[in-house]
Amino acid sequence: MFALLGQLFSCSDADSPTGSFSIRTTNTVVHYPEDNTYDSNKVALGQRLFFDKRLSKNKNIACASCHKPELAFADSAKISVGTNGDFGFRNAPSIINAAFKPYLHTDAGIENLELQSLAPLTDPQEMANNYYSVLELFNSDSEYVSLFKIAFDSTPTIYGFTRALANFERTLIQFNSKYDDFLNGDSNSLTSSQKRGLTLFESERLNCTECHSGKLLSDFSIHNIGLEFHSLDSGRARITGLAEDRNKFVTPSLRNIKLTAPYMHNGSVTSLTELLTLLETGGHDFPNKSEEIKSFKLSAQERVDLLHFFEALTDEQLKN
Repeated sequence: MFALLGQLFSCSDADSPTGSFSIRTTNTVVHYPEDNTYDSNKVALGQRLFFDKRLSKNKNIACASCHKPELAFADSAKISVGTNGDFGFRNAPSIINAAFKPYLHTDAGIENLELQSLAPLTDPQEMANNYYSVLELFNSDSEYVSLFKIAFDSTPTIYGFTRALANFERTLIQFNSKYDDFLNGDSNSLTSSQKRGLTLFESERLNCTECHSGKLLSDFSIHNIGLEFHSLDSGRARITGLAEDRNKFVTPSLRNIKLTAPYMHNGSVTSLTELLTLLETGGHDFPNKSEEIKSFKLSAQERVDLLHFFEALTDEQLKN
């Protein structure tokens, strides 16, 4: 089933059960699976779940604690802190436009939103909860009982929990940046510097669009970009067990990149300037490093122009 839906978020209060939003509708086609078609009642339930800290063992973190709306649903921390004060495993990625992403983890281990929420709910380094306690919470809360009844015509279930969250997350759609205006024919939406940055970005010398292409500025392929020699995180190899997949990660979307620092799967790159410096080197020489990754040299003006172009990838509602 296809639905026309888009919601743009400008601010949130993670202490609020439902958050606070500025919403605008766009003409974006979203595919919903047959067992979880779009329903505004599911969205309402999913939104409440997303901001409810009671889902964590110690009732101190919610999904929105690590995926902050004002940061394009990412986190400013290198590694987010879980309910028990432990650090998680990887940098929390933006979940903006998750409806269109073929992979939801950087190791390509999860391929649909209905499955994604189960891991953080029970992971001891994240929410550290269990299904029995979560269901007890739902059944003791009259509003949750009512919302589950309206959305699924049933008592609260984990099945409904996963589908309501996924329904809500599929509404987090943002294609309203100055870059989008430019693509839609407004030649004045980008400054002269941003246009030069775009030309650089698309140039064969930098080769950025070999991996960062399409509407989401990602090919969603799995690459080793030569980030580091020693890592506790083996990347895609953690899923496949194959040596050739070691240190390979899914290409991230560049949308809203100015808001989503720090970067990389481990949050090791703290700024866009540092990111450009790293990419200029071409990375370390791993046997399985992607052939697309090559060194280049930027002039001072080129660096400024690229940084200005990255700013144009920020959705306008997130600037408020």
